[in-house]
Amino acid sequence: MERPARLCGLWALLLCAGGGGGGGGAAPTETQPPVTNLSVSVENLCTVIWTWDPPEGTSPNCTLRYFSHFDNKQDKKIAPETHRSKEVPLNERICLQVGSQCSTNESDNPSILVEKCTPPPEGDPESAVTELQCVWHNLSYMKCTWLPGRNTSPDTNYTLYYWHSSLGKILQCENIYREGQHIGCSFALTNLKDSSFEQHSVQIVVKDNAGKIRPSFNIVPLTSHVKPDPPHIKRLFFQNGNLYVQWKNPQNFYSRCLSYQVEVNNSQTETHDIFYVEEAKCQNSEFEGNLEGTICFMVPGILPDTLNTVRIRVRTNKLCYEDDRLWSNWSQAMSIGENADPTFYITMLLATPVIVAGAIIVLLLYLKRLKIIIFPPIPDPGKIFKEMFGDQNDDSLV
Repeated sequence: MERPARLCGLWALLLCAGGGGGGGGAAPTETQPPVTNLSVSVENLCTVIWTWDPPEGTSPNCTLRYFSHFDNKQDKKIAPETHRSKEVPLNERICLQVGSQCSTNESDNPSILVEKCTPPPEGDPESAVTELQCVWHNLSYMKCTWLPGRNTSPDTNYTLYYWHSSLGKILQCENIYREGQHIGCSFALTNLKDSSFEQHSVQIVVKDNAGKIRPSFNIVPLTSHVKPDPPHIKRLFFQNGNLYVQWKNPQNFYSRCLSYQVEVNNSQTETHDIFYVEEAKCQNSEFEGNLEGTICFMVPGILPDTLNTVRIRVRTNKLCYEDDRLWSNWSQAMSIGENADPTFYITMLLATPVIVAGAIIVLLLYLKRLKIIIFPPIPDPGKIFKEMFGDQNDDSLV
């Protein structure tokens, strides 16, 4: 009797353990119902907004969170909001998948993911413009350029529209022009320079008036593609064997946000030296009392008794911007020093033709004499014998 009793006790323990484990694991593996009424819309030019409603039949003890990501599980996000937006060029279809869950832990099982995509762009892909690029020049105006698509007519009339957060509506660029094969348009962009523009971007779309080509979209962050104007050189002077260069930065930029490149050309040694300057400062009394906004740099080892020509260009640095690849144009060149005395070279330049002409005249006058000296005549043997023997015959006849 003891043995069956023990077996019954073991079975009871196993059943209790199995029941307890099954009851404890049911809560985490419970799947939430999916979200409802997922929809997508486009605002401005490139702002895509997805909205949805909470799932039906959710447990009252559940604190709803929504798990979402884009194609290929990019930009995962878990948040309580029932909407999500993103600035994205609409050159291709963009899809968002959304699911619901009861915690902020990504490892928890969400509901079945519901997907919603933007409509695909209309038109032939070969008709869309190519190489659409925009540059913000001196924080004053933006210039966009592009090439026509392959399957487009040469007389296509293009239109560029742009929008940013400081505008109340979408605007059209009016200054369409052509530069060789490229087509471009520029528009003023100064409203953002005094604000936190690092959080803003400009949305661009290029299409035609007739709607025959496929629209091409672009988003330009205002922390990149910035090209400053060239600086202006104010002074050059020598002191203690060093060349001091003073210039004024382009407008709208802080000095700490720019990097510099100083080029010095020496006329005597024909050297071409370039100095990269990250922080331009000079400790010199010559610059006391100068106007605010001027920058100084000392170039060592420059000979003062030769002619030196200086140029400067600038670019944005990564302290204030994300892009540091666009250099400004070179500034106007300024020279200092003394060039070699050209009097000797001018005299030689004028005297050389005179000397050559005189030599030619002398050669022409004495050409025959020179010919005799250079090529002496060969004596005639018959004449010599005739003179010799002719004289002897005359004597014998006498």
